[in-house]
Amino acid sequence: MTFKTLARASALAALVGSATPALAQQTITWWDFFAGGDGVRMKALISQFNEEHSDIQIEATTLEWGVPFYTKIRTSAAVGQGPDLMTYHLSRMPLGLEEGVLTPITEADLEAAGLSESDFFEGSVEAAKGPDGTLYAVPFDIHSVVLYYNKSYLEGSRFLDDDGNLTGIESVSDFEEAMQVAAENGSETPLTYATGDDGGVYRVFYTLLSQQGGTLISDSGEILPGESTEMAERAVEIMTKWQSEGWQPEQALYEASVALFTSGKSAFQINGVWEVPTMTDLQDSGELGFEWGAVEVPKLMDEQTTWADSHAWAIPVQGEEEMDPEKREAVMTVIGWMEEHAIQWADAGHIPAYKPVAESEEFAAMEPNATYSSLAENATYDPRSEVAGVASPAYDAAVNIISPAIHGYLSPEDAVAQMKAELQSRMN
Repeated sequence: MTFKTLARASALAALVGSATPALAQQTITWWDFFAGGDGVRMKALISQFNEEHSDIQIEATTLEWGVPFYTKIRTSAAVGQGPDLMTYHLSRMPLGLEEGVLTPITEADLEAAGLSESDFFEGSVEAAKGPDGTLYAVPFDIHSVVLYYNKSYLEGSRFLDDDGNLTGIESVSDFEEAMQVAAENGSETPLTYATGDDGGVYRVFYTLLSQQGGTLISDSGEILPGESTEMAERAVEIMTKWQSEGWQPEQALYEASVALFTSGKSAFQINGVWEVPTMTDLQDSGELGFEWGAVEVPKLMDEQTTWADSHAWAIPVQGEEEMDPEKREAVMTVIGWMEEHAIQWADAGHIPAYKPVAESEEFAAMEPNATYSSLAENATYDPRSEVAGVASPAYDAAVNIISPAIHGYLSPEDAVAQMKAELQSRMN
């Protein structure tokens, strides 16, 4: 190419550039708390997004789940050194609002993502709002505890139908009968959950309380108001009986409680949907020695409901600075893309909060997710309180007070009284 030709080409490029200026690539700083199977699936989604987009790229960092994550969010937001986009538990919404670390998600934001509030299950959207109705996060999933079961311990009983599916559990007494059947059929520990861990104890306790119509913390901040105190005592009594009968493990931490089920020693497991990948991976590798299923926690008490939470997307405060509009639009583009590809996240056991995916034929064919997907409509989220939610004083009270009670160190009445006093003392 001659110098004259090169000059002419450069001039033409300048003219074209001035007519249609190129948009700068947006780099989105992302923080999440996903490890294990969740982490593998989220990293795959991020990689796919980056491959499909030349104008937006995600730079992701995974931090430690729980208190460390939310502490880092609080400190980084104060000095303006946080991420552009983060994952967030909706049960932490009240604390996030109290700390002032969340920015509102506007109608314009949703439009930029190609979303609207009506695209999501009502319970998840309401949990993503502040008291005044302002949206502060976009739900990504609904995750809950479900009842896993080992079919081998129930064969020949009334608790398996002709297709080998769990049936006949419509009360606490039914469930206890099923555990006794499993024990008689050789199950060493008929029911497993993390009896010595905060999450395992809290989620079972809260489910039993909610199924009675009980309230842990009222909107006005009262702990176990009215008849809820007696309902809480009843929940602890039930869990204590399961312990005294030898149906559940002694002070089991999370990993040990899972191992009891995967090794074939337990007939039932109450645990999160996030353990579905563990079960399917073991099944696919031939390492699982039994047939299993998973269903919504049955109606053991008066109402069909189960503890639940949601992972969501949130945009944190950046100190005194406001996010550049083009950057914010890019963040919302990422959120919209993730929602549209939520079927890949459902592979981790979760129920998509985005109804176009949750109601798709592809999700309907996904098992066992589709079997327990009804919990999306029946879920009871944690109380809207700064002392409730993941890694909160309510979880601490579960492991420090409720767990000793179910192991016989406190009466249900004393345990509930101590829990009320502890949570009340932590209220502002």
